[in-house]
Amino acid sequence: MRKAISVAIVVAILAGLSVAGWIWQRHGVYGLNVLLRRGGTYWVTVQLDDPRLSPAMRLALQPAIPDVTAGTSSWAEVEPGFEVREVPVLAGSEEIDRLYLNRFDPLRFRFVARNETDGAKDIDQWEQALHPDGTGGTVLIVNGSYFGLKGEADTPFVSMGARLGPSDYDAKSGAWTENASGTHVVDLKNRDWRTVLQDADNAMVSYPLLIGEDGGNNVRAKSNWLANRTFIAEDHEGRIVVGSTKDAFFSLDRLANFLLKADLDLKTALNLDGGPIAGLSVRSGSYTLKHYARWEAQLVDGKVSLLRAPLDVPWVMPVVLTVERK
Repeated sequence: MRKAISVAIVVAILAGLSVAGWIWQRHGVYGLNVLLRRGGTYWVTVQLDDPRLSPAMRLALQPAIPDVTAGTSSWAEVEPGFEVREVPVLAGSEEIDRLYLNRFDPLRFRFVARNETDGAKDIDQWEQALHPDGTGGTVLIVNGSYFGLKGEADTPFVSMGARLGPSDYDAKSGAWTENASGTHVVDLKNRDWRTVLQDADNAMVSYPLLIGEDGGNNVRAKSNWLANRTFIAEDHEGRIVVGSTKDAFFSLDRLANFLLKADLDLKTALNLDGGPIAGLSVRSGSYTLKHYARWEAQLVDGKVSLLRAPLDVPWVMPVVLTVERK
């Protein structure tokens, strides 16, 4: 019996090492940290009315998706150059989702792109790193653009002057850029991203562009892909708006339509990566907001796939956008 147990332990250890080796080869230290912290991730097939979906998602997955409107809201100044607003998303008189909006004067704030590939930071760890004593110049932390299998930036990317991400990339959507002349959300439809990012101190290429410079919905493909959403936008007065959704009612095309109708005066708006990684932290004086994202699901051929993880912990964020006082 002891011999059998010993053999079983050895087999289990070897199997574990084999799995760890495969993860290391394919995903590097990022993959190992994801496995250890969250147990990995997986997709599970669920029914349209499955209680594991949020009420907002179940509503959005119905054959007839209800029209939604923006509830009453207004901007509130938190500090000079920084305002916040929460916009209820209403189906009739019922709130089914909410937009967390943060509007900045780029003359007072700078926008920084950060990429850490070790998979060690969720929204809490990013807070601890940027607010080691509970204070600091960082006002906002949110997930950024897309990343690859090893946590590296998957789109052209500039972080505090360092060029990251692919050098050969076909970008047709948009980018946000920050340099000495200002911060802008740029439509790349008729521009070369290399030229746009050439003098940037910080920048991210992302997709899709939700609102183009023509003032219309720029999302070409309709889908039933639902997720917590984040975006960065520029309004007609040159202010920069960073937004996040509380729940996952919106597909990308419906989010673009909502933003156009929500009286936000947006000139351009660029989607950032969404889903459970879309954490948000805002800190300014007595104002704080912490949002842990949870949701991502897609409907294909009548089947709903829901993204899950074995451990209920915040998801790591290898790519983030931070907003900091100048």
